[in-house]
Amino acid sequence: MLSKIYNWIDCRIGLTELIRKEFREYYVPKDVSLWSTLGFVTLIAFLIQALTGIFLLTYYIPHPDHAFSSIQNIMNRIPYGWLFRSMHIVGANLLMIILFLHIVFVFYRAGYKKPRELNWLTGAIMFLIVLLFCVTGYLLPWTQLSYWSTTILTSIPTILPGIGEYISRFIKGGEFVTGVTLTRFFAFHVAFLPFILVVLILLHVFLIWRTGFSSLYDDPGICQKAELYMGRPQYKDGKPFYPDFFNKYMQMTFVYLIVMFFIITFKPGLFLTEYAYVKADPLSTPLLIRPPWYFLAPYSMIRMIPNKFLGISIQLILLLLFIIWPFVDIKEEKNIRKRPILLGLFTVAILVWVFLTIWGRF
Repeated sequence: MLSKIYNWIDCRIGLTELIRKEFREYYVPKDVSLWSTLGFVTLIAFLIQALTGIFLLTYYIPHPDHAFSSIQNIMNRIPYGWLFRSMHIVGANLLMIILFLHIVFVFYRAGYKKPRELNWLTGAIMFLIVLLFCVTGYLLPWTQLSYWSTTILTSIPTILPGIGEYISRFIKGGEFVTGVTLTRFFAFHVAFLPFILVVLILLHVFLIWRTGFSSLYDDPGICQKAELYMGRPQYKDGKPFYPDFFNKYMQMTFVYLIVMFFIITFKPGLFLTEYAYVKADPLSTPLLIRPPWYFLAPYSMIRMIPNKFLGISIQLILLLLFIIWPFVDIKEEKNIRKRPILLGLFTVAILVWVFLTIWGRF
């Protein structure tokens, strides 16, 4: 039966030829490693978030009077509801970890250099969209943790003179975080942002397919002339995508799933605090509330710099630099180990980010 279905499809779109050309006869650079699979693992992580999110959507009620109780219903009464929500919570945090590692690896490998500037650009925008996913999704359980963390995050734009207050009001739908904010965040989380992210993912995958895998070695056959695309690089001395590199994809996917279910089984509250189990109360401010860990570094920087406007201005400049970096770093050398100044700045930036993240917890 399966062979008949396969032959029927093969007869119409040439599936066998496509597999042969794009998988078996496509060779990836010989210097690729397990780290090169992080982009694929990120895609799998997003798909898991989408599937578990759809399940939660069927039972969740986006209303301040019912949001918290609907989450409790999912966790305690809906069959396997606890599992899907745990996968969604843990998966969101693991997705951010994988994204950070992926960005660090791409930067280290100079995967943003010509002709892959658009790969970096679309990836950077997707990273920002995922952060917006985290912000909008964080409020939906309507707990003390989510409510007051959102209050902190949405108050940050008020530091900007003139337009800051307007931006904050627009995000919240008013002066305070209310049911309007919850409805607005829900709409962005389940409708607006997914559409944008899916479009960007398709574009990003297309660009990777057209430009091929990044290598520290010269890319043969691609952009040999200044303004002429010469075709996807062919690394005949490399490894066949299938089965060699495809097996690495599967291995890292299983590692991701093992880590996820290990945390769900033995550390289900790893990314939560006691305030995550208490219904939101706008009249009761908790003693200690911090943003999610992936926002602790910028939050710590704002706290550390006395002039708040200067602090947020520096962050906006760094964010812009992050997005347009391929057009800033125009040197041809791809091996960062041969560029000690850039390597040193890169290492310091990571250490500072880790320090600010740890410091932000206190």
